[in-house]
Amino acid sequence: MTQPHWILAWVVAASALLWSGACTRNDDFLTGEGIALEFSTDTLRFDTVFTELGSATRFITVRNPLNRPVKVSRIFLEEEGNSLFRLNINGVPGNDQQDVTIFAEDSIYIFVEVTIDPDQPLSVSPFVINEHIVFQNGEEQQRVTLEAWGQNANYFPSRFNKGVPVVLTCGDGEIVWDDPKPYVIYGEVFIDSCLLTIPAGTQVYVHGGIARNELFGTFNDGILYPINQGRLHVRGTLEEPVVIQGDRLEAPFQEVSGQWLGIVFGPGSTGNRIEYATIKNSIFGVYVDSSAELSLRNTRIANTSSSGIIGIHSRITAENVLLYNNETTAVNLIHGGDYAFTHCTLASYGVNAGALGLTNFICYDDPLVCNERSVYRLNATFTNSIISGSRRDAIELFDLSRGEEPGLFNIRFDHCLVRVDELLEQQDGLYADFFENQCMPCTPLSPQDPLFVDVNEDDYRLDTLSVAIEAGKPTPVTTDLVGNPRDPQRPDAGSLEYVVE
Repeated sequence: MTQPHWILAWVVAASALLWSGACTRNDDFLTGEGIALEFSTDTLRFDTVFTELGSATRFITVRNPLNRPVKVSRIFLEEEGNSLFRLNINGVPGNDQQDVTIFAEDSIYIFVEVTIDPDQPLSVSPFVINEHIVFQNGEEQQRVTLEAWGQNANYFPSRFNKGVPVVLTCGDGEIVWDDPKPYVIYGEVFIDSCLLTIPAGTQVYVHGGIARNELFGTFNDGILYPINQGRLHVRGTLEEPVVIQGDRLEAPFQEVSGQWLGIVFGPGSTGNRIEYATIKNSIFGVYVDSSAELSLRNTRIANTSSSGIIGIHSRITAENVLLYNNETTAVNLIHGGDYAFTHCTLASYGVNAGALGLTNFICYDDPLVCNERSVYRLNATFTNSIISGSRRDAIELFDLSRGEEPGLFNIRFDHCLVRVDELLEQQDGLYADFFENQCMPCTPLSPQDPLFVDVNEDDYRLDTLSVAIEAGKPTPVTTDLVGNPRDPQRPDAGSLEYVVE
């Protein structure tokens, strides 16, 4: 901490003591609820780029706008003993102080110091450090946000971009994120007239949270969004995959869903590719909108508070994709489109949701009424894949034509392992012949069938007795998600081939 700030703090404190000693006050202090303090800012940002161990100090003023003095019952840091910040409240150091006096129509200073060591692991010194100073009166609280940056990284487009949409463009050229430092996305990044390439080994962290602006209103922040003329290529390798995740890497947050919104491929965005990547801790993994295209290979999508993959009237090809810990339907394909999934694992365990949802329509009003709707034909094939989970039915099928127009709902499961039960009886028996018409040859799964090593530990390797072993047929996909060779004649189903250890 630099000396002038503390000198100013003591001057403020000394001035306050002299002033209070010069006046004899018998003021009736206001305490408890109903006190609305005013702050010089609602967010105190430490805008230093910390490339080495260093400290920074800033301050806010807290004003009492009332014509009577107040005693703030408590001022403290939200993280308490785990905080990286330190407070000096009107000349008195301490991160938790009680009965702080602010005289009528007067102010106090709060000095805030933060010390950052960027060489510490991300679990100790994350990219974006957020906390609050809490001002408590009775049961009521007011907060001021503290925000600092703990790691030397590429903050894109800047470290002050929370809730702000920006357009990344390059005149139909290419931008490559090849800096060895990680990239931290801060806000909403729209890619237009440009190919953004994320090469092997790149670490991408997305700062999410609730944001507000005039374009979206209130929404979940943290978006990577190729629009019509934009494209995204994620080019990881087996040895150096690309990881895209939230920026909260402290132990309690490492596997927490919903930290950022997800990757959106806007209407008409074509030629998008994601290979050897992990996408996790978002609201959804990828959202492929109307007429957009995406090729997914050797990718994990996990820990989403919504679906892992959402396709709406789009085109998606997926090979060796593993989806798990998705809190709603792992793959949700809506309003038709063209989809081909080969050697994929859709695992929906521990949630009250299916693994796969397929529809050829979309409702624009109440889904239970669906008077305003649009219909588009669906072509979907699943080959050598596992579609399973905790529910009795891992597959949900909704054909608006109810089988009257086969071309509108063209689905095929080939050498797949699927868990279905009530589907065979629902919708007046529309899919009673599911295993003869749509899923052939397939292996129906029961809860007793050995399948994965341990879903409770997110270990989706095949068990030694797994019914998925040698359940597939030959395809051009000759290796699995982690590079193991597949049996050329009798490959296993799912994204991971069984390997004898």
